[in-house]
Amino acid sequence: MGAMSVSPRRFPDDFLFGAATAAFQIEGAAHVDGRRDSIWDAFCRVPGAVIAGDDGETACDHYHRYPQDVALMKRLGLQTYRFSVSWSRVRPDGGALNPAGIDFYSRLVDELLGADILPWLTLYHWDLPQALQERGGWTVRDTAERFTEYALDVHDALGDRVNVWTTLNEPWCSSFLSYTAGIHAPGHYSRREGLLAAHHLLLGHGQTVQQLRARDADLSLGITLNLTGAQPADPSDPRDLDAARRIDGQFNRWFLDPVFLGAYPADVVDDIRAVDPEAVDALEAAVQPGDLAVISTPIDALGVNYYHNEFVGGRVPEQAPPADQAPTEREGASPFPAADDVHWFERGLPRTGMGWEVQPEGLTDLLVRVATQYADAAGTRLFVTENGAAYDDELVVDDGERRVHDVDRVAFLEGHVAAIHAAIERGVDVGGYFYWSLLDNFEWAWGYEKRFGIVRVDYDTQERTPKDSALAYARIIADRAV
Repeated sequence: MGAMSVSPRRFPDDFLFGAATAAFQIEGAAHVDGRRDSIWDAFCRVPGAVIAGDDGETACDHYHRYPQDVALMKRLGLQTYRFSVSWSRVRPDGGALNPAGIDFYSRLVDELLGADILPWLTLYHWDLPQALQERGGWTVRDTAERFTEYALDVHDALGDRVNVWTTLNEPWCSSFLSYTAGIHAPGHYSRREGLLAAHHLLLGHGQTVQQLRARDADLSLGITLNLTGAQPADPSDPRDLDAARRIDGQFNRWFLDPVFLGAYPADVVDDIRAVDPEAVDALEAAVQPGDLAVISTPIDALGVNYYHNEFVGGRVPEQAPPADQAPTEREGASPFPAADDVHWFERGLPRTGMGWEVQPEGLTDLLVRVATQYADAAGTRLFVTENGAAYDDELVVDDGERRVHDVDRVAFLEGHVAAIHAAIERGVDVGGYFYWSLLDNFEWAWGYEKRFGIVRVDYDTQERTPKDSALAYARIIADRAV
């Protein structure tokens, strides 16, 4: 009997294949042409905050090398490129517009359009101007106002050429991971600050959507959330079911519910009140009449960032997962404001170099859940705006050519692209996929320790080497199938 053949799974004609990056992680030129400190520049100077004391001063030097990077995108066949704008470059210290800073993004957009690549612009990927942090950062309402002003400045400069606008990337990270867990900048440890930051981030999102839509009704406007599937270790154990509810509530629903339903989830408010009533009091004082109506302004696109699921229980596991597995990326307080009695369980799945489980079918289930519970009723299209894996890549020379044979990443990529196709087959309207990341880059608190790129970056020479995963992705794009 011959080998069984598998028919290619083809994607709809309007499905977009792209890759994603973030300004602080790749641009470098941290104090060039008028750019001044963001909270991440300041955080990198805190002893022990970032592995090896790494910083973003040079990173991938994309600021100077963007033409060759765009040419590389074109060679791979990317149809769209998701990048973020540095607030600290465009409005340094949160103040007046910096013409040299905005001009960089104007040149980048022109380069992308010249290569027939759709620019997908994210306004905020965590690099708040440090001067605004010193005035309270996202814990104060004024920062939401300053964010909206900054967004309109960027639209003034790029709105004639950029049609797709994402307000925030992963507000869970820039609130709870940053102000409650202390793992990301500004490195604070406060439930109260995390709740306030989350609210003001979402308020800035809603205000910006309203203002941009008033300017141009044809823009595609949205937000990107990192989401997970919280799965109980034993579905028959009420303790484990409650643990999964808590993680789902504090990771997913805390952001999905206000954006789509105009309310914070009541059960999660009760959970947090039970452990820190003053934090909830502060949040309730900060939520002004009309805020949630602004936050729930309809959006066109929801970006879903998926890396792994959470396998949890309300009891101590006999076998715990590796120390670098969730709930935190590195040692710090919990980013979940009311989950101290939640524990993570081992279930034998393969893991990435971050210690994260590889579970592609979790992406299918997540997309189906978000569509049926939130997006479909709102008429919002889903896009997988980040999905990727870090592995310990090895550079080799084959027949005189530099290569990276990243077999695990190729399998990760193909498995997750197939998982999106499975969601489409189940009726979910998914409009595109962005691999994270195009380039190896500065991985936040991990510095340059972890490599997520499909293109290897030699940080000493800045040489770019497409990995086998880049070649595999190019084939998927060319075939529009997996």
